[in-house]
Amino acid sequence: MIHFFRLIRIINLFIIAFTMVGVAFYLFNNNNYQKIDFDFLDYGLLVFSTVIIAAAGNMINDYFDIKADRINKPEKLIISKYMKKRWAIVLHWGLNVIAVLISIYLSIKYESLLFVFIHITSMNLLWFYSAYFKKKLLIGNIIIACLTALVPLLSIWFFKTLNESSLPYSPFHEDTWSTKIDYHYIYFLTFCAFFQNLAREISKDIQDISGDKVISVYSLPMKYGVYKTGILVGVLLQLPIVIWFYYFIQYNLELNLISVVLLLISACLNLFCFLLILFRRDYPFKLINSLIKWSMFVGLATLFSNIP
Repeated sequence: MIHFFRLIRIINLFIIAFTMVGVAFYLFNNNNYQKIDFDFLDYGLLVFSTVIIAAAGNMINDYFDIKADRINKPEKLIISKYMKKRWAIVLHWGLNVIAVLISIYLSIKYESLLFVFIHITSMNLLWFYSAYFKKKLLIGNIIIACLTALVPLLSIWFFKTLNESSLPYSPFHEDTWSTKIDYHYIYFLTFCAFFQNLAREISKDIQDISGDKVISVYSLPMKYGVYKTGILVGVLLQLPIVIWFYYFIQYNLELNLISVVLLLISACLNLFCFLLILFRRDYPFKLINSLIKWSMFVGLATLFSNIP
């Protein structure tokens, strides 16, 4: 069982669930002056379906990376060592089928094809990323960064579906009433998630150069070298602070002291990664990748701390 959890990246799945629960928690506590429509069971199904799509994506990625992983991280190789390849495919499709069925239920109930569209699109992108796009310069990195940023957006769309009516407004018909929820802080975290995950994916390419050559991957460090690619990683990690200043000035976002401290810690971790890249002769990819993960987690923790 422990090998299966390692295969599906259980910690990454926890962060996805943590993010979606955090978005719901934040929206309720920062808009508590108005009634918000919400279905706990359906939102739980949405979180579950998102998590198992990510799990299936991790499995198929490892399926296509067997040759590379034998070189890059032989100690973490699961498929072909602890699990037969055909079982990995069966489990991958099984998880995806369950996710599609959940999305069909949500789409029918809320009369929106959005859930089915997002689920099926995400599954196909993860498959083609693993089989094809991962080998292309920067395209694979952007796809994974976009899918990661899609997680909080999916939570927003659930709230919008339940709380915003597309019917012409009438004070006499409740179905036409809309609840105006403030999503600006979630959008801010979405942009941060995109750039931090893009930086992390590029950083992982530096770590995986040896094995990637075996499966014909053409990555940024192969084209521009480790140092220049590392500088790009460092620059991308500083963009969240720029985005924060924009949102602070444009939308006057208010944060309590705990949230400000957490965001400062996240920014300091990102800055420390940049300093490591600048002043270390080698590229400490394991340390940098861990720091980026912690930075993202600390930033997401503000969803639970920023209570008026």
